[in-house]
Amino acid sequence: MQKVKFQNKQQAAFFSTLRSKVEDYFEENNLSKCGGNKIMIKAIFMLSLYFIPYVTILTAGLSPAVNLILVIVMGFGVAGVGMSVMHDAIHGSFSDNNLFNKIFGGSLYALGGNVYNWEIQHNKLHHTYTNIHEVDEDITGKFLLRLSFQDKKKAIHRFQHIYAFFLYSLMTLSFLWKDFKEIRLFNEMSKTGVVKPFPKKEIFKLLITKTIYIVFIFVIPYFVMDITFGQWFLGFMLMHCTAGLILSTIFQLAHVVEGAHQPLPDDQGTIENAWAVHQLQTTSNFSGSGSWFSWMVGGLDYQIEHHLFPTISHVYYKDLSPIVAETAREFGLEYNSKGNFNNALVSHVRMLKNLGRNESY
Repeated sequence: MQKVKFQNKQQAAFFSTLRSKVEDYFEENNLSKCGGNKIMIKAIFMLSLYFIPYVTILTAGLSPAVNLILVIVMGFGVAGVGMSVMHDAIHGSFSDNNLFNKIFGGSLYALGGNVYNWEIQHNKLHHTYTNIHEVDEDITGKFLLRLSFQDKKKAIHRFQHIYAFFLYSLMTLSFLWKDFKEIRLFNEMSKTGVVKPFPKKEIFKLLITKTIYIVFIFVIPYFVMDITFGQWFLGFMLMHCTAGLILSTIFQLAHVVEGAHQPLPDDQGTIENAWAVHQLQTTSNFSGSGSWFSWMVGGLDYQIEHHLFPTISHVYYKDLSPIVAETAREFGLEYNSKGNFNNALVSHVRMLKNLGRNESY
């Protein structure tokens, strides 16, 4: 694994021009780049989808069938908090107040995840080195999945378009062990200077927060309610599989679709693109399914805007999209948009087939 850098002076004008236009948009409309009241209201709604069913299940004495419906609602809450609350907060775009960003970013602990790991794996590695094999963990070394053309192709990958979505449903469940695996991974990556070694204080925090999550999600329900372990396990899996399927699918439609490049650095670790052009070429939008859908997925149907401006709240991505598309056209760059969720989903399935059958794309 080598340290990767971006280098293309001829492309530098694209992002400086785009950034100037975006700054003008916020100044002319007298807007803060953070979410403000809009995202605060959404945060309350999404957190309520998670916590209110939890309390209701513990206290209302409802039938097992109703409780199963409520844990599915909790799964939608997990996905909603992940896409619309902690995601913006950890990027620092939830609020102008850094304390609020820390508090709402910490909602990830309540979902079973870890803030430090997310900051490194998502904010730093994925957002900097998008779709680059070995550095972007989102496409590299997935269990039974080949999401990168640089990963070794196995016979079973021919069928991955059939079973992939089942594996996607396990995404949030994997937080329970994956966060511990990242300790070794980050320590290994630190040898190249890509990231720092995993801090000891963060290991302690990881152990504490995981313990609290287990108490919250297992110990309290199991001992407060008159249920068997099998009943608890069914509810636990339904919640996580609902959340994991939603989150994984939304994230995959941004980068593992037709037209989203997977560039390789040269022998010196150089990508022959400016960083912003790299983001444009490795990311795709699937906006167009409707404002309600966009609201529910935290504006992540506008992933191009998010990757170019991750510190701007998702509530503005729809308005920034025409600016980005127009500027890309000015510089002769492709703005990869699938038009809507259905088109992107079909494109993703085709990519899974290509990845499972071909050595290169």
